[in-house]
Amino acid sequence: MLNTVLHGAKTDAPPLVIAPGLFGSARNWSAISKQLSEKRQVIALDMRNHGDSFWDDDHSYPAMADDIAEVINSHGGQADVLGHSMGGKAAMMLALNHPDLVRRLIVADMAPKSYKHGDSHGALIEAMQALPLEEIETRSQADRLLSVQIQDPGTRAFLLQSLSLRDGPVRWKFNLQALKNNLDTILEWPDLPLGSEFDGPALFLSGANSYYVEPDDHDLIRALFPQAEFVEIKNAGHWLHAERPREVEAEVERFLS
Repeated sequence: MLNTVLHGAKTDAPPLVIAPGLFGSARNWSAISKQLSEKRQVIALDMRNHGDSFWDDDHSYPAMADDIAEVINSHGGQADVLGHSMGGKAAMMLALNHPDLVRRLIVADMAPKSYKHGDSHGALIEAMQALPLEEIETRSQADRLLSVQIQDPGTRAFLLQSLSLRDGPVRWKFNLQALKNNLDTILEWPDLPLGSEFDGPALFLSGANSYYVEPDDHDLIRALFPQAEFVEIKNAGHWLHAERPREVEAEVERFLS
């Protein structure tokens, strides 16, 4: 089963399960998870091939949806689910394939469609694979070496949260080869059976400065999620939960309440 990080105690409300995006982890969502756990238990996930979860050559969305379903079944059989980016697609697939497990669905800056920016993600994977781990002693040293290929300091800081410097040899807490092999699958949205639909409440959050969810996508989303509600977070891009965490928390609380 996926590695989980629990925040708060069980209440009468269903737990909130958080599925991070590509290169993300339960750790990245700690601050928001703690805030949201005042009224319900929050279960933050490491997705397969990420963090402390298992590695597998299969990184398809049906497989990731089944992973989340296993977690929900182990925590009472129904949950509210929040997914960001890749985790958003996995959450959508979960709601479509296992609708009885999902009370309310929240998708952060993602649409059920294919994207075409694989080169940038592939470059990040190649940069991480090229890092001479046997020479690394500190995170600052790793940052300097990564800066040759990854110029943005925020991107480096995000990735370096998943560089393990303890408990044995230095290593990335990603199955980089599996992610590289499955990058096209991660960027795509699979064909669905005719009539696929989740008719429960669904909130689609997007960053006002992000291109991941365009107005033209709303009809596409409503075809699969007819109760979809759309909220745009001002002054935020794709990483809206990191850039505007208080606004994201407020919208999640409003929707779940």
